[in-house]
Amino acid sequence: MAEVNETRLPGVGVRYDFTTADGSRVGVLVHRTGRRELLVYGWEDPDACQAMLRLDTDDTHTLVDLLGGSQVSEELAAMQQLEGLTIDWLRVPSTSPWVGRSLREAAVRSNTGVSVVAVVRGEATIPAPEPDFVLEADDIAVVVGMTAGIGQFASILNRE
Repeated sequence: MAEVNETRLPGVGVRYDFTTADGSRVGVLVHRTGRRELLVYGWEDPDACQAMLRLDTDDTHTLVDLLGGSQVSEELAAMQQLEGLTIDWLRVPSTSPWVGRSLREAAVRSNTGVSVVAVVRGEATIPAPEPDFVLEADDIAVVVGMTAGIGQFASILNRE
């Protein structure tokens, strides 16, 4: 069995990495919100992520069933129950009701208790966006808040 390396990412979650028998490097990033990302690293630069798949809860259960279970499932379940601040990166879909609205207008903090601490737009990062900052489709909002608030933010963000 391959050795699994665990890297705690304060405020984010835990990243688990291992090298497959053929030398490929893969990982799973488990956010404190419970969201998971499957990571595939490049051959040339083992630290560069070549592909990432975001997995919701159903996707994760399906993949676990297909792969035959998980050694770290107890630790992952416990991690989801941690209280305190969480950091997450949420993509703004083109169908979101918040596209074209300012952070003030969307009342992000009032509605969810979550703070948008940065927005990644294409190659640019906008740190500490002002209340009049307008969200666009495919922006990635970097948010900080309680796990429940981030879940609420994600739900509202993904409504059509």
